[in-house]
Amino acid sequence: MDRATFDEMRTALRGPVTGPGDEDYDRARAVYNAMIDKRPGAIVRCRDAQDVAAAVGFAREHDVEIAVRGGGHSGPGLGLVDGGMTIDLSPMDSVHADPDAAVVRAGGGVQLGDLDRATHAVGAATPAGIVSTTGIGGLALGGGHGYLTRRYGLTVDSLLGADVVLADGTQVTAGPADHPDLYWALRGGGGNFGVVTSFTFRMHPVHTVGVALTLWPVERTAEVLDWYRGFMPRAPQEMYGFFAVLAVPPAPPFPQEIHGKKMCGVVWCHTGDDADGGARDLLDAAEGAGRPVFAFAAPMPYPALQGMFDELLPPGLQWYWRGDFFDTLRDAALEVEQKYAEAIPTGLSTMHLYPVDAAAHCVPRGETAWSYRDAVWSGVYAGIDPDPLNAGVIKRWCVDFWNEMHPYSMGGAYVNFVGADEGTDRVRATYRDHYDRLARVKRTYDPDNVFHVNQNIEPS
Repeated sequence: MDRATFDEMRTALRGPVTGPGDEDYDRARAVYNAMIDKRPGAIVRCRDAQDVAAAVGFAREHDVEIAVRGGGHSGPGLGLVDGGMTIDLSPMDSVHADPDAAVVRAGGGVQLGDLDRATHAVGAATPAGIVSTTGIGGLALGGGHGYLTRRYGLTVDSLLGADVVLADGTQVTAGPADHPDLYWALRGGGGNFGVVTSFTFRMHPVHTVGVALTLWPVERTAEVLDWYRGFMPRAPQEMYGFFAVLAVPPAPPFPQEIHGKKMCGVVWCHTGDDADGGARDLLDAAEGAGRPVFAFAAPMPYPALQGMFDELLPPGLQWYWRGDFFDTLRDAALEVEQKYAEAIPTGLSTMHLYPVDAAAHCVPRGETAWSYRDAVWSGVYAGIDPDPLNAGVIKRWCVDFWNEMHPYSMGGAYVNFVGADEGTDRVRATYRDHYDRLARVKRTYDPDNVFHVNQNIEPS
């Protein structure tokens, strides 16, 4: 983007426009993953849908590439584009929860913590992720899974409608009755079809939940996973637990004697009516894997659980991740998990297996763009470290881990866990036979592929 175009943009758009010559440019282009170092020609902080429409129109008129940033958590850094325009939705962070209608309306720049605080105030919640600084936009458009998935489904299963700025600047509302094909595609198809400026979600009764953390020595990873793979799919829907391998962080509630030690564990959430009793039930269940070396259980407000990892994983760390779906965990896969758990390269690097069964399996496969209704787990391998000098180390561990686990997977992954360097075949594998329908919707709503800085689905 040349200077004349940038100056014209700054004059034409209402929201603040930041460019390479501005004092706050480096702060404005920073995203959650410090491994991303892209330099947009302009960052436009949009205040409302009209701002977004004007920004899209200007970019098209001047043949400028567009990226869209909500919460900035995209691992591959897809909220930025070198030399082009980043449409930054962070000022659009209003949330309104309506307890009578049991719905919540959230702006495109809302983070999960904003959403959780608003819904918690009326004794409810919407299924989302596990880190409260995640943007609702990218999470929801990719499908969205977290602590409430086994009880209430994916985030997109609670999406009732969305306000969207299309590639030609038109503003539409997509829902079951209006633009139903677009509504279908938004529920899992990523940011391919327009800029979502607000979401309307169904709320569910959630207030205080039972929480438990259970840890075992890393040497027992395969053994604990063997128990976990049998227990979790048969557990009641109100029980949720994601499996993790980790180095124990030097912070409460963990005792000093296990700080820094490599372990495997389960992070639990119980959404039954009795949170205190639910927490105890989680600990009792975990005893099935043998007595943990560390166990913690307590009732907790749901937003507190959602924010539990925020301080451990602040913005500005080096990240590299990959993912896969699994419908079963074979014995050979457990051996791979054991190998790489013992080889965790840095204190923050981890592997998680998130359950995506129970209520998520109750939605017909063709109802949304999310194509893996038969998956039982969504896995992610994440190399994480504060030091840029370790970027190569954490990436190699992650890629090697993924390479050895992938043959035991279903072939595709949660789109938000797909890296920018994995190629178009991985995008196709993510959507399976839904890909062709998504490409047709793309042809209708974005025939010129204006929105291509994403896990791209080309117009058919």
